Amino acid sequence: MSAIASNASNSAQLGEISRSFANVTSDDFLQLIITELQNQDPLEPTSNSEFLQQITQIREISASDKLTETLDQVLAGQNLTMASGLIGREVIGVDDLNEEVQGVVDRVALEANAEGTSKNLRVYIGDQSFAIDRIREINAASAAE
Repeated sequence: MSAIASNASNSAQLGEISRSFANVTSDDFLQLIITELQNQDPLEPTSNSEFLQQITQIREISASDKLTETLDQVLAGQNLTMASGLIGREVIGVDDLNEEVQGVVDRVALEANAEGTSKNLRVYIGDQSFAIDRIREINAASAAE
């Protein structure tokens, strides 16, 4: 029985460690590698191959971050282009206060959120707006408008 309890305890600890590593950002990882390089024992330096591996890891992380940023920009551009096709069309959507908004789209805009960490694509009907993912229905604009 104690072996089972011990295995369960070890599994729980591994789960906690896995969750904590899931929150590590690339900046955290780079800082860890740089700190490791700064604190290496000068009497026992790493081999050239280990040092090159560490430098390669730093470059790979940097390249990956840059690629992610570029892809995010491309996606935002594609979404804005797609959303511009809604201008002049009648839509029904839900605003930030969960109220239904209906009318002809005047414009669309890519706006930074309050924290400035991401951009939201918004649809405008007059002075009302809502996130593009909150559109419920898209219709051709009525002939009267």
